[in-house]
Amino acid sequence: MGGVFGRHESNKRSSHGLKLESRMVESMRQRASHGTSVKSFNTIIMKFPKIDEGLRNCKAIFEQFDEDSNGEIDKEELKHCFQKLEISFAEEEISDLFEACDINEDMGMKFNEFIVFLCLVYLLNEPAASEAKTKMGLGNLESTFETLVDAFVFLDKNKDGYVSKDEMVQAINESIPGERSSGRIAMKRFEEMDWDKNGMVTLKEFLFAFTRWVGIGENEDEDE
Repeated sequence: MGGVFGRHESNKRSSHGLKLESRMVESMRQRASHGTSVKSFNTIIMKFPKIDEGLRNCKAIFEQFDEDSNGEIDKEELKHCFQKLEISFAEEEISDLFEACDINEDMGMKFNEFIVFLCLVYLLNEPAASEAKTKMGLGNLESTFETLVDAFVFLDKNKDGYVSKDEMVQAINESIPGERSSGRIAMKRFEEMDWDKNGMVTLKEFLFAFTRWVGIGENEDEDE
């Protein structure tokens, strides 16, 4: 996903992909109506080590799906693993999820993109997603994903399923009131999230940014 912030999103996204995004927005609205345990942006930062540990535990799941061990999962590998695990996602649903998380559109889902994929599956409220949560072992990651969702809900002040620049500034100001650089910090964080530059951040964009904030990037294995 390196260098993706600042790219524009492809106009080739399917209507089904947009439908998936609409479902996630609605899911975030519903979550927001129940409130959040996160009280400040500093609270989120303090949780980075714990979240990082939880996300890295996804590596074993990623390696199970990456059948040729080339560091990324293609659509056929994704379909094959779902078949092996007897998870009944329709082919169209698998394609929608894959396209939603293959942010570079290079037909390969890297580890940080796979984390976003897992979180989206976790949040989907339907029978196939429930199967996937159980058979892929996502139950052990429940607290990690819930913390990520809580962090997004904290930023989404007006509870519309998106985060705007003004909401990001408000969140940072709440954390460091009176700090002159708070606006600049908020803008930097917002730009890191708003990779399609449309002025609004979705949960998916937030998750992609978050993997980088905690130090998970596509080239991490090359650096080890």
